[in-house]
Amino acid sequence: MAEEKKEYWRWLESRWTNPNINWRQAKIITGGVDVGSVSTQAVIMADGDLYAFANMRTGSDSPNSARNAFNWALEGTGMAETDVKYTVGTGYGRVNVPMAKKAITEIACHARGANFMYGPTVRTVLDMGGQDCKAIRIDDKGKVESFLMNDKCAAGTGRGMEVFSDLLTISINDVGKMSMEVDVEPEPVSSTCVIFAKTEATGLLRQGWAKNKVLAAYCRAMAGRVNELLQRVGVVKDFAITGGIAKNIGVVSRLENLLGLKALTPRHDTQLAGAIGAALFAKGLLEKDLKK
Repeated sequence: MAEEKKEYWRWLESRWTNPNINWRQAKIITGGVDVGSVSTQAVIMADGDLYAFANMRTGSDSPNSARNAFNWALEGTGMAETDVKYTVGTGYGRVNVPMAKKAITEIACHARGANFMYGPTVRTVLDMGGQDCKAIRIDDKGKVESFLMNDKCAAGTGRGMEVFSDLLTISINDVGKMSMEVDVEPEPVSSTCVIFAKTEATGLLRQGWAKNKVLAAYCRAMAGRVNELLQRVGVVKDFAITGGIAKNIGVVSRLENLLGLKALTPRHDTQLAGAIGAALFAKGLLEKDLKK
C-alpha cells in the first residue's frame, strides 16, 4: 500500500463559538462570508459581537466553499440559517456566496474588520492574503482612505509560503518559527516570482544551506516586498496586519524591523478580518432596512 503523501502546506482549519453569548437573546444576527483564493471564513455576529466563526480551505467551487464554511460556523449552535437575518459576501468569490444579500469588496471589509479587531487607533492595515497583498489606510471608523494592492505574483502571499512549505517538507505552521532559528540573517532570495524563488531555494539547498536558513532568506524577501508596498501607501500609526501570513512570526518580525514599528495584537484570528467586516456591514444594512 502506497504511503500517503504528507501535505506540509495544510494550515490548521478552525471553528469557534462564543460561550458568553446567548444568540436567542440578540436583537440582530448577521453573517459575513469571505471567500478567498486560499481560505474561506464565515462569521456570525450577535448585536455586533462575534458569536461564531469557521475558517477553512477554499475548494474549487466558491458557492460550495461559502456554504461549507457557513454551515460549519452554525454547527452545534442550535441556530438555523434563517436566524441570520442579513449576510454579506466578500473576497474574490464574493458574488458567489449563495446566502448573501449583498457583496462588498474585501478592501472595505478588511478595513472595517481591522477596526473591530484592533480598535479605532488603527490607521494602516496590511492584508496578507492567499494570492495578493493590500496596504490600506483607514480612519477611526474603519473607513478606507486609500489603498494599494499587489496581485501580480504569489510571492509575498500565503500561496507563496505554501509552495515553500511543500518544497522544504516543513509544516506551514512551523515555517515562521523555524526561519528565526538562524545566528546570522542571510541575504533575501532575489527573485520576486514564486516560481523563480522556488528554483533559487532549490539551488541553495544543493549548496548545503540548512532549511531554516533558506526559510529565513525567503521570509526576509517577503518582508522586504511587503515593506515596499507599505511605503508607497505611507505607514501611519497604529499599524495592524490581517490575513494568514500575520500568523507567520518570521515575516512579521522582519517586517516590524524594517518599519521600526510593532504591529498591534489582534483580538481574534487575523484571517477573520474580512468576514467580520462583512458581518458588520450586514448589521448596518439590516438596521437601515428596519428603519424604512
